[in-house]
Amino acid sequence: MSFTVAIDGPAAAGKGTISKGVAAHFGFAHLDTGLLYRAVGRRTLEGADPVEAAQALTAEELEQGDLRTAEIAQAASKVAVIPEVRAALVNFQRAFARRAGGAVLDGRDIGTVICPEAEVKLFVTASAEVRAERRFLELSAKGSDVTREQVLVDVRERDARDAERSTAPMKPANDAVLLDTSDLSIEAALAKAVAVIEQKKPATS
Repeated sequence: MSFTVAIDGPAAAGKGTISKGVAAHFGFAHLDTGLLYRAVGRRTLEGADPVEAAQALTAEELEQGDLRTAEIAQAASKVAVIPEVRAALVNFQRAFARRAGGAVLDGRDIGTVICPEAEVKLFVTASAEVRAERRFLELSAKGSDVTREQVLVDVRERDARDAERSTAPMKPANDAVLLDTSDLSIEAALAKAVAVIEQKKPATS
């Protein structure tokens, strides 16, 4: 049987870490839907048309190791506001969500647009300052030449783009459980997410 967990939220709130942890805990498949947009964004940086890149996207492109750079993150945020790009990627995500054995999808519009019928919806968030500090430490560890101030500006600009776009703006689903990780450790945040899912998950599955 299928069981879908939709996890949404802004950049660096911890939804990716929580999603992977939840998937591992329950034995569900995991899809970081942001990688779809990053892969399209990467293609546009190489000169491709974003809509054509989205329509031709393959699963192999999600495995490329350079999709986590700040430059590609910005490119991803820009292509994500294009309605035709989003439409091209919807079927890919929905098919993954209903696969047998359970699936966890994390992104920005999973609970509202991609999987409104998901059995569990979480909206993972944290303050912009906390998220910027997390992203700064992550990028610095990878050798990126960035400042805290620059990363905070990037986080706020991306939040605004994601929340204000006309197609599938980032917002919690009406029935989503809000999980603020500003003052939580990874372990505590994951424990809260697991507890929410345990309540909704059929005992027989």
